[in-house]
Amino acid sequence: MADSLIRARRTKNRMERVFEWIFLICACAAILSVVVITAYMLISGGPAVFKVGIGDFLFGTEWAPTASDPKFGILPMILASLCATFGAILIGVPIGIFTSIFLSKMAPKRAAKFLKSAVELLAGIPSVVYGLIGMIIVVPAVAAIFNLPTGACLFSAIIVLAIMILPTVISISETSIRAVPGYLEEASLGLGATKIQTIFKVVIPAARSGIITSIVLGVGRAIGETMAVIMVAGNVVNLPELFGSVRLMTTGIVMEMSYADEFHKSVLFAIGLVLFVFIMVINISVNTVLKKASKKYE
Repeated sequence: MADSLIRARRTKNRMERVFEWIFLICACAAILSVVVITAYMLISGGPAVFKVGIGDFLFGTEWAPTASDPKFGILPMILASLCATFGAILIGVPIGIFTSIFLSKMAPKRAAKFLKSAVELLAGIPSVVYGLIGMIIVVPAVAAIFNLPTGACLFSAIIVLAIMILPTVISISETSIRAVPGYLEEASLGLGATKIQTIFKVVIPAARSGIITSIVLGVGRAIGETMAVIMVAGNVVNLPELFGSVRLMTTGIVMEMSYADEFHKSVLFAIGLVLFVFIMVINISVNTVLKKASKKYE
């Protein structure tokens, strides 16, 4: 009996060590992937930035890579990307959070099950389909409502991106809200708070970590989207106006990579490097701001 227990314990310890090594290898692979991508972007795009000039590249307003006197200023694309992302978050995040509250706390079980399936289906739709729907429905609607010659503009891109980030925000926020311990809600209701007060004063603060994660992932998807935006934004390198045609950084890379010469390709990689840095900075900033804002609930 004692021998069998010892053997079982040794087998268990071996399995523990095997899984520890598996987890370590997976973690190292993830870190290595980030390092390799960062190094590749720096090697491919870094020289072009210094050749053009950091100031001219980041703050130049002219983009004419095929002209006799090439210009490589990407400030309009940077500002358009930031405006589109900010607009999508401004519209999509409140809708997503309120929908997650409805699904987790207010909707009847059958309705919640049906709506959750619809959200999951929305998450599985390819980006190009969002772009087609935006081109067929959103762009003509924007042109008609605001009496514009064309509806392919920054506002259309914001609407499409706001719809695209909804599944991410809704799914993660709902999971976080459902994970809040029931005794917190019961205690609040027992003290005389209404259901709405309990949701906004107790449940949402308790689920803030997951909600913050959903917002950060939504930011990442909005700023990195290409195929949908390329169909609805107009794709003209202009300083951003709400109802003006714009080109985002991602679409600029995709549209010109096929015919770019060697240096032009290097500049496009440099745009990717800027986009990579922006995504990191925005994610860190959003995390920092939201965590500071949530400290009052601690």
